[in-house]
Amino acid sequence: MIRRLTVIGVGLIGGSLARALRRAGAVGEVVGCSRRIEHLQRAVDLGVIDRYETDMATAVAGADMVVVSVPLGAMEAVFRAISPALAADAVVTDVGSSKASVMAAVEAACDGVPAWFVPGHPIAGAERSGVEASFADLYETRRVILTPVEVTDPAATTRVRTMWERCGARVSEMQVAHHDEVLAATSHLPHILAYGLVDTLANLEEHDEVFQYAAGGFRDFTRIASSDPTMWRDICLANRVAILKMMDFYTRDLAKLREMVEAGDGEALFELFTRAKSERDGFMG
Repeated sequence: MIRRLTVIGVGLIGGSLARALRRAGAVGEVVGCSRRIEHLQRAVDLGVIDRYETDMATAVAGADMVVVSVPLGAMEAVFRAISPALAADAVVTDVGSSKASVMAAVEAACDGVPAWFVPGHPIAGAERSGVEASFADLYETRRVILTPVEVTDPAATTRVRTMWERCGARVSEMQVAHHDEVLAATSHLPHILAYGLVDTLANLEEHDEVFQYAAGGFRDFTRIASSDPTMWRDICLANRVAILKMMDFYTRDLAKLREMVEAGDGEALFELFTRAKSERDGFMG
């Protein structure tokens, strides 16, 4: 049971966590914090949080669990503000998609990585953002990756693991660097491709007609291009080394695919499409 949960950044991710914990009967009071009072009041009206504070130090006072759900570029400032005000038994975790950058931010803000910090990343989301988009089922059967480091208190890791499991998530652990490479391939690159394709088509002279006749495949592939641009800008900057590595792999293979199309090599195209279909069918299964 979490006595008092403070969510810094009450949007889709933080709001859905609060909703899921409420439904599970696993939290007492939920305190929200962000810069916009109207946004926080909306979270109260929706029943996502019980009350709010705009000052981060005040918001975390007395909390035994703090979840930081802000863009990666804001992490250091958040940890500078909250670390002196934390209760003795507080555990802090985050939901950032690039763990190396979060660890660097925490280390800079706290003069080292504190034992109470458990880096985490729920592999869940949607193209819609904001507290209005939050829902209690978001984490059902979804994966959450924790990346504790050597100094992380094992008891703190257990508390964060239990919190996510109470939301219905499947929790695993990874090394920080490995997490960032895996997510660069499976999440960051697909988002970049979706944004890039939409922008390419938008720059065509006949783009109005192109979008008018776009079918379900285009909508499915580009759905994630409706995600929060601020968040994805920060992810690209924070995890750029791993992302560039995956972009290089992709552009190399895209060049090979172009050669197949240019050469009219139907056999090679069929083999590639068959192999890709088999891999995706196996993943979906």
